[in-house]
This record gives sequence, structure tokens and C-alpha cells, in this order.
Amino acid sequence: MVSSDGTEFGDYLRRRRGVMAPSTPLGGVRPSRRRVPGLRRQELSEIAGISVEYYTRLEQGRAPHPSREVLTALARALALSDAERDHMFRLIGEVPPEPRAPDATIRPGILRLLRGLDDTMPVTVHDGRLDLLARNAFAAELLGALPTTGRFGRNIVYQAFTIASLPGLLGEDGAEQLARVAASELRTALSRYPDDPYLRSLRAELTGTSASFRDHWERGEVGAWRSVAKRMRHPSHGWLHFDIEMLHDPERDHWVMLYNPRGTQEYMKPS
Repeated sequence: MVSSDGTEFGDYLRRRRGVMAPSTPLGGVRPSRRRVPGLRRQELSEIAGISVEYYTRLEQGRAPHPSREVLTALARALALSDAERDHMFRLIGEVPPEPRAPDATIRPGILRLLRGLDDTMPVTVHDGRLDLLARNAFAAELLGALPTTGRFGRNIVYQAFTIASLPGLLGEDGAEQLARVAASELRTALSRYPDDPYLRSLRAELTGTSASFRDHWERGEVGAWRSVAKRMRHPSHGWLHFDIEMLHDPERDHWVMLYNPRGTQEYMKPS
């Protein structure tokens, strides 16, 4: 919640400064005994590259609305995590900065989730660029071998418009639905990472090679599918039905896709 007078923002700065460890001077000997924990205002302002007078007014809630550049400098000086930085931005009424790119590493807890659901449901993980990062054993059996060669081989959007066997896996209607969703999700990804060379190259590649992509792109749809029912052909058990849910890890911009089977699950467990 944003306070109109900046007091909550100032209180947050003061508390964060109070837990910062003072730097040790050259030689490892401090010139005097500190009377308060944490950094002094002078020390913090020097690290942030702003005047101590201005920083003092920020803590006291008496400064004009700080710029995004100042907020970024304060976040760096206070060694804030992404979540702490975003909280600080919101306290002053600013939208937190978007990440430059999705994280390359999946959280260990998500990987444990994948393994733990091997005998329960298919699970896949992709990032904000729509690149497939991981899938569990059940998903691998259901989806089969996916092409991974080439720059875009693991990209879901690229696969939707280049894998000729998708109608056999999803049916004609399902393959058309995937194409529609894929084009709209690429538009969403480009709005979040507008200068990302990978996404821009992906769009250029599909625009030049896929009439289907061009048709779907011209619709101008933006991705908003987080729950969907899907029918898929299992290589051994035939057509299976799933309720699919998308869960988001916003800090890393990773998406966990859970394929919840409809009906009995015994005959669908991986062999």
C-alpha cells in the first residue's frame, strides 16, 4: 500500500539501511566505535551516488518523488533482492522494472515437483521466451521425442508451426488451437521483452517461413490462456483428456504446465 506522504517508503529505507553491514576500511581497523548498527546515511548515499541531504529527505518522507534511476541506485546500494526491490518501487507508487530476460535455471523445488509427479501427471516447464526447459517422465512418454536441433528447436511457438505430426498428437482442432495460443503468447512475450533478439529473430523466422503463423499473427490476439481442456493421443493408450493449468514463477518468469488427467489414472501411468 502506497502512503501519500512517503513515510512508509522512508521507513523501509531506514530499516534496510539498519541491517546493512558496514564495510571494513583498509587494514581491517575501524577508526571509531559505531554507536548504531548498519550503515550511516553518509555511507549509504555515497554507495548510491546521491547526496546525503537528498537521501535524508527520502528517509524522512520530505523529498519529491524519486526517479526510477534513483530507485534503481538505492536498490543496488541496499543489496535488495528482486522481490525487495519490487516492494520498494511499489511503496513509492512506481511499477517494478521488468526483468531483461527469463532466468536460465529452474528452482530446485520445481524440479522436485516434476520428479514427484512422474507417476501422477505430465508436467512441463517453459520460460517467458516459450522455450521448453524441462519435462517429467510422464510428459516425455505422452509428448514423445521433440526436435531439439537448431536455434529454436525447444521453442513451443516454433514447434507449433513447424512440427508436421502435431495433428496426430492433438487432432486437427487441437493443433489449430495450439497455433492460435502460440502466436498470441509470442505477442505477449515480445511485449514484455520488446528488444530481445531471440524473440525478434523467432518472429522473423516464422513470418518468412509459415503462412499459418502469418495468418494467426495478423489476428492480433494476446495470450491469456491459463486453464484449458485438451485431448491428446497417447502412443499406447489412445486418446486421453487433460485439464491443463499454468502456474507462474514471476521472479524467474518460468511457467509450470500441469496436465491433470480426467477420469481414472491407473491406465495412464508411464510404463
